[in-house]
Amino acid sequence: MRLIRVPAVRRFVYGAMLPLGLLSGCGVQPQSPTALDATGVVATTFLPSPIVSTEVQSLSPNELARISNPDPDQAYVLGPDDQVAISVYLHPELSVPVNGSAAGGAGNNASGSGGALITSDGTVSLPLLGSVKLSGLTITQAQALLTSRFANYVQQPQVTLELVSPQSLRYYLLGAFINPGVKYPVHPLNLLEALSLGGSVQIPSADLYQAYVAQDNVKLPVDLYALLVQGDLSQNIVLASGDVIVVPTSANENAFVFGAVTKPGPVPFNAGALSLLQALSSAQFDLTSLTNSKLSDVRIIRSSGPRGQYFIVNAEMILQGKAQSFDLRPGDIVFVPPSPVATWNQVIAELTPSLALIGDVLSPFVSIKYLSQ
Repeated sequence: MRLIRVPAVRRFVYGAMLPLGLLSGCGVQPQSPTALDATGVVATTFLPSPIVSTEVQSLSPNELARISNPDPDQAYVLGPDDQVAISVYLHPELSVPVNGSAAGGAGNNASGSGGALITSDGTVSLPLLGSVKLSGLTITQAQALLTSRFANYVQQPQVTLELVSPQSLRYYLLGAFINPGVKYPVHPLNLLEALSLGGSVQIPSADLYQAYVAQDNVKLPVDLYALLVQGDLSQNIVLASGDVIVVPTSANENAFVFGAVTKPGPVPFNAGALSLLQALSSAQFDLTSLTNSKLSDVRIIRSSGPRGQYFIVNAEMILQGKAQSFDLRPGDIVFVPPSPVATWNQVIAELTPSLALIGDVLSPFVSIKYLSQ
């Protein structure tokens, strides 16, 4: 027990003010209870944690298998929108050089400065050969294919294919970057390399807890906070073409409150902070509608990357000033049971319809675990 001397005029008990603070939304936090000892000194005690229990779960190998993880050393694979220059030695009429189309013409694929364009169906149109599909091939494979095709018309052709403008491999960087936008690397990059294409992430104004990588419209279980702040290189995955990296700004940080509240849904953080009681107040939690047993059984799901942490929190103890405050983190999901619940499976069953309505803003762990069945 730690003794602190304070003037008598400032001695008061905060705990008695908590219900008023909760219902008014003023965010009053419970302080340690105080009492006077025989010498007139205020005795301050440390409050216990309101956490009743915690549980950690990770995505299974099957749930993680959806991540495409290309080989960073693999050769570039041609695709739509790539521009290539094709040279057939001693046969300029069959070539499509960088500075213009061949004399024989290359149809609408020829670019005045960029060779032949691979169209949306993955093909180029070439003299004598007509339409040839190059999409999905490496440069070496495409060169071998063209050599075999031209061999039907030219004795021992020597064909060279050059990638003029790589446009099919692309990443989309959105949000708190110095230089966001579409980026066109010449080979697959890992996440850190791709982030550098945006100049850098503006960490002070970024919400890394809710940042994510999306692949084929599915959020990947990657933890950007762990990667950029904690240096966890296991999160440094290799990206696939078309991957989207989204880093929201901290101005849009939210937690989500559901269950026995009048106004379920997102609750914004204020200057980067939000306590459980503040969130319940913002969601218009009706203190008179619940029994103490339900208030003592508030459930919170917190997730990052491939892991989820489950809390049971006794909000009644916080409300009465008998336990410490519980600070939420951006992306936390809070569930106030409208009736007694025994298991987390019951909680998830009641939560799932609400989660489906906000699926676009949920963490990868929650989306994969509960909404991708």
